[in-house]
Amino acid sequence: MSVIRVLPELLINQIAAGEVIERPASALKELLENSLDAGAQAISVELAGGGIKLVAVSDDGHGIARDELQLALARHATSKITSLDDLEHVGSLGFRGEALASIASVSRMALMSRRADERHAWRVTAEGPALSAPQPATLARGTRIEVRELYFNTPARRKFLKTEQTEFAHCEEAFRRIALSRPDVAFALTHNGRARLQVKPQPLPARIAAVLGEEFAAGALPVEESAGQIAIRGAISSPAHAKGARDAQYFFVNGRCIRDKLVAHAIRQAYADVLHHDRHPAFALFLDIDPQLVDVNVHPAKAEVRFRDSRAVHQFIFHALHKTLSLSAGQAAPAESAPAPAFAPAMPAYRNQGAMPLGVAQPAGAYAMQFASRPAMATATAALPQAVPALPPSADEHPLGFALAQLAGIYVLAENRSGLIIIDMHAAHERIMYEKLKTALDDRAIPMQPLLVPINFAADALDVATAEEEREALQGLGFDIAPAGPSALIVRGVPALLADADAQALTLDVLHEVREYGASRIATERRNELLGTMACHAAVRANRKLTVPEMNALLRDMEATERSGQCNHGRPTWHQITVSDLDRLFRRGE
Repeated sequence: MSVIRVLPELLINQIAAGEVIERPASALKELLENSLDAGAQAISVELAGGGIKLVAVSDDGHGIARDELQLALARHATSKITSLDDLEHVGSLGFRGEALASIASVSRMALMSRRADERHAWRVTAEGPALSAPQPATLARGTRIEVRELYFNTPARRKFLKTEQTEFAHCEEAFRRIALSRPDVAFALTHNGRARLQVKPQPLPARIAAVLGEEFAAGALPVEESAGQIAIRGAISSPAHAKGARDAQYFFVNGRCIRDKLVAHAIRQAYADVLHHDRHPAFALFLDIDPQLVDVNVHPAKAEVRFRDSRAVHQFIFHALHKTLSLSAGQAAPAESAPAPAFAPAMPAYRNQGAMPLGVAQPAGAYAMQFASRPAMATATAALPQAVPALPPSADEHPLGFALAQLAGIYVLAENRSGLIIIDMHAAHERIMYEKLKTALDDRAIPMQPLLVPINFAADALDVATAEEEREALQGLGFDIAPAGPSALIVRGVPALLADADAQALTLDVLHEVREYGASRIATERRNELLGTMACHAAVRANRKLTVPEMNALLRDMEATERSGQCNHGRPTWHQITVSDLDRLFRRGE
């Protein structure tokens, strides 16, 4: 019979470490936030072995008193809050009192600190459960924390850490986020003794350029808008400077870098009319809001927040960015514009694409019977045939009928027994590809198509790291991707169903999804979103002229596909106009 018992304090801390300290980058983030909460104006970071061997953070903050050094490493000990009321008004980055205790329980830690009123610094060390008494040390004002051999005493967790290059890429990204959040603070980063990034206190635009690069800064549009208890500032990329991958996207709420579906949707909506679906904006945006209107205590790593009035926040972000984009295009932003419907799915835009992977759906004779006296029309502007033959006998088997023409490079016009069918070819093909990918994944068999000529391209360090650490998960999705250097990837194979898609853009989008949400979430709760992204890359684009057999192949595939009446975004894929509708339109019989 099992016995209920209280867990040892060390084990409690190690369990907490599993939630809060996933990798060296997680420890670095927590230490940097502590330095900022301590009022630091200059912060230096030293890494070794990608942060696995060493993460050291030194700051010039107000320091920790000798008598509080040991307490600082105790669980649920913090100087940031004292009551529930404090939590509801929290303005600090940290407040849980878990981070230092969690890190200390799975590493060899040294904590040194000196307050301005003390003659010298004091030092304590921790190794697992062992905590030393304070000893005199040499240090200027502030605090230095050294974390060595992360997860040395929990080998089951340590084996999940990746290569030095991968872990450093994650650490560098965490450092960039923090450096971006506080342009008034100086930051320096070294790895294995080599300087990697150094910034001095500077205005926000200069800090954005320093962290995100001059290329972003050259095409950036400044954002600054406020309304009552909420304000937003920062910079977004112009549509012309959008990127092929969803990197360089940073959003801060009261100085805290967060991921939020509501925020992401508001930004997509703002760009919906000016950005192609396979292009993504870059941005560094800072939302300032009354702390009482946002809950930051919803995630152990404080990576998510919850807004009290989510619709109002969504609308505010949307209108601020929409106004910026309108002004940049030389349009006058309307003073009283109707609010965009919250959470309405963004309408996908299109780009040119090569051959559509559709075969011939019927034997050639069937098309000859239907179109014997009807010349194929590339667009609706082509001349109409003089005589229209009756539909072939097979029309009863095909409710979507047979293709007549293309309209505006977007729609397929078809005739069935009831009248006229209008099909959005991209939306319809996207649903077809989505369902095929779902079926293949359910059967655990998304076949891979090796590329005749592998594609090699420059990539963000985090994309390279993701390709390396999630190689098995990516292979399960039909990709053969490998690092080709510290900042390059090589793609040797893609899902066979997507062989005609832009391999580079497809790869970067999939890597970003996996990087953002993790392979486990991608395989479960984010599965359909990922497959939707992949399907969109494979679907035929606007302005692609289809032959009549290709149009009919699309119709046949739609008839054989479940839920083909709607695309993945919930829009209709086709619309029926009956002969009776046309008779009423032209007032026949009156």
